[in-house]
Amino acid sequence: MAEASTSQNSTLLNETPFTPKKALILTKFSRYEFEKRTHSDLSEDELIKNLEDRGSDYNNLLQHHQIHMKNRELVVKTLQDHGIETKVVNRFEYSDSNIDWADVIFTTGGDGTYLMAASKIKSLWDIYPSILLYRKFSEAVNRLKAGNSKWMHRQRIKISLSGENAFDPPIELHDQQLQYPEYRFLDCVEGHQKSPKVPKLDKCTKPKCMHELPVRALNEVFIGECLSSRVSYYELSINSAPKEKLKSSGLTVCTGTGSTSWSFNINKVTEQCVKHLLKITSEETKIDIPVSNKTLISQITNKFNNSLIFDPTKLLMAYTLRDPIMFGMGFKCKPRGFAERIEIKSRMFDACLVIDGGLSFAFNDGATAVLEISDEDALLTVALPD
Repeated sequence: MAEASTSQNSTLLNETPFTPKKALILTKFSRYEFEKRTHSDLSEDELIKNLEDRGSDYNNLLQHHQIHMKNRELVVKTLQDHGIETKVVNRFEYSDSNIDWADVIFTTGGDGTYLMAASKIKSLWDIYPSILLYRKFSEAVNRLKAGNSKWMHRQRIKISLSGENAFDPPIELHDQQLQYPEYRFLDCVEGHQKSPKVPKLDKCTKPKCMHELPVRALNEVFIGECLSSRVSYYELSINSAPKEKLKSSGLTVCTGTGSTSWSFNINKVTEQCVKHLLKITSEETKIDIPVSNKTLISQITNKFNNSLIFDPTKLLMAYTLRDPIMFGMGFKCKPRGFAERIEIKSRMFDACLVIDGGLSFAFNDGATAVLEISDEDALLTVALPD
């Protein structure tokens, strides 16, 4: 693999030619493939009728499937034309042995496929996202091989669990969705087939043994009651401070990469809110603030919202208490902030710890999770300079 000589906490221009020999391509199943597998007993005409009855457009699904297949074939052919051995796998085939086989990993799909790929990577030098325009993919490979690319070490969150269910295998939420066709079709749903069984790990004999999960979170971790209408109750420690007992609708913890996603949408403000606050400020301070100035309102709103986004290379996690219930004047924990280490103890009865929206671990009363961020868990990604 190509090497970088500068600090991990930076984006750097790589001038070393990168010439992988083996490329693994993780691909999604299209919605059309999903429907075909789910309704394998139906003829094509019967499938069309089935989709129409549900208000879905068969021709639209088929068109997007053909585009996806064309793009995937382009990626495979381009890599093979460059003398790179390729292997295409879906989520169920995305195993440690296939990951270890590859020098580089590409994804053909959306964000869900990419997050799935990123979560299981162990080595620092293993993955490149194919967030490239497919029509320029050949040019992109040429630039990678020539060293005309920017490398970024995106930080990821390491999670350790203790408790009764700490060694249980997770629920794959994309698998679970197959049982409920009325749910929105996700990028990573592969079709009507069973996921390989994940064996339980040997349990530690120590009562409070911490089990380090074999996956990392590139975007975020969510912790809370499975039923969203139920209050989440837990004890929280930020950067080794004393634990505080809290109630909220859950806790999200994100990286800089994830700060543009769920965390951003939880904390962002609207122009309506900014205008209302400025109006109150003007009334209370007797200062004339031009609250009817739409440009000013928009600038303030954008400046605040942009401040929620931080550098993906930073060794920081941003946490948010969703809809916190304050405990009088004794409440010390900020509803939003940054941390390098977070410890949370569950006081819930049907709770989960979810990684990047895909893997859900049981997190019930007495269970403890420690979230940490360090350079050794960073993921090397690449971008092409304009």
